[in-house]
Amino acid sequence: MARIGLLSISDGRDYVHRDVTEHVARAADDLAGMLREAGHEVIVAPEQVSSNALATSQARWLADQHVDLTVFHHSVWTFPHFTMLAAEATPTPLLLVANIDPQYPGMVGMLAGGGGLDQIGRVHARAWGDLSDPAVRDRILTEVRAAGAVQGLRGATFGRIGGRPMGMYTAVANTDQWMKQFGVDVEEIDQWEIVRRAENADAARVAAARDWLEKHAAGVHYDGDRLTPELLERQIRTYYAMRELIEEWRLDFSGIKGQPELTANFCTMDLAEAFLNDPYDWEGPKETHVTATEADMDGALTMQILKLLSGDPVLFADVRHYHADRDIWDLCNSGQHATWYAARSDDPAENLSRVNFYPEVFYFPAGGASVQHLAAPGEMTFARLTRENGAYRMHVMRGATETYDDATNDRLMRASTFEWPHAFARLDAPAGEFLGRFGSNHIHAVPGDYVAELRAVCRYLGIRYDGFGSAA
Repeated sequence: MARIGLLSISDGRDYVHRDVTEHVARAADDLAGMLREAGHEVIVAPEQVSSNALATSQARWLADQHVDLTVFHHSVWTFPHFTMLAAEATPTPLLLVANIDPQYPGMVGMLAGGGGLDQIGRVHARAWGDLSDPAVRDRILTEVRAAGAVQGLRGATFGRIGGRPMGMYTAVANTDQWMKQFGVDVEEIDQWEIVRRAENADAARVAAARDWLEKHAAGVHYDGDRLTPELLERQIRTYYAMRELIEEWRLDFSGIKGQPELTANFCTMDLAEAFLNDPYDWEGPKETHVTATEADMDGALTMQILKLLSGDPVLFADVRHYHADRDIWDLCNSGQHATWYAARSDDPAENLSRVNFYPEVFYFPAGGASVQHLAAPGEMTFARLTRENGAYRMHVMRGATETYDDATNDRLMRASTFEWPHAFARLDAPAGEFLGRFGSNHIHAVPGDYVAELRAVCRYLGIRYDGFGSAA
């Protein structure tokens, strides 16, 4: 949840401020109560702003509280230079909120202050209306979630395990640009660290993990060649190696190259990637750690934004195939889908009961298990950060995952690579539009509708929002 600073702005005439002080306080209490009821932390400035000195001092006080979003609350007419001075002292995203009341023209103050911010190019958002109106609350909370996600990136560290995979330009980003635009540092770590640390994983923990997978999964399909108990345990060891690297280097999100070195000579990273993205493992609940396969930096960054917005595990997939007869896409990538998507359940046993561990296919001669399941149906928001001529843009679209009868599900999965995880997605965008301008072979998604939040994220980050279909 976000940490919100609330600054109440008043009239600059002392004889007016004296008469509206109680109204301003009541309105601020109502707004703070609504935000707290939504689960957010609210830090209220000690004094209402009724002078230029207070505009600066109170905004600086809130900035010292390290909030994610600063709300300038206009419940009466406010002197616009108070908004300007407070904004100058505020490093966070800004939201101007106004009551709509003919007796107390907060809306007028918001428009005057907001117009001044426009003149100096200060990015901000605005929300207005009665807090009892669900649409007004949604507009405010959308900005809160977006600002929380943007601020959640600032000061984060991405761990890139290995370099560019298989010549993929879209998987490699400029680290200087990341720091300047997103506030994210990149820690380069060699893949040998996974191999080296895997050998030191505790044997008892590894054996217990394998027992748990064999007990709870729909099937662990050993074949004596590409998938053996020893290879499965090696994959579990890579998971523990990654957990160790994450803790030691204080990584906030990660990407693992994998191909071709590890997948040809050690084992696939499928199991590690799936369970790092899960909200649990065989040892119990845990925080999801966004991990992108193929060390996809822009993919991982997109996933981290979606995680910060939603709190849910984030799906990563290749856009593998388009079934024109059904107008659906087979989103499929080796091992990357969190097992949570199999049932979207809080109970890992329910999810794992739909997950099969199959011997890896010929692409990955080192072997190991692929983590196969079919994503449960439901509404989704799909997104991907891409770059055009060096500048970032955010592709966004609405859609949903679907499932069918068992025979149809099986036939559609076997049309591509059956052994890998699948999500059958119906996108709210024409196939021609998607294939004509989508800027990557990878796509990402979370349950629910976060289109408005992603618009706001793009505004705060200064990148171009690029929607498809109804999200345009």
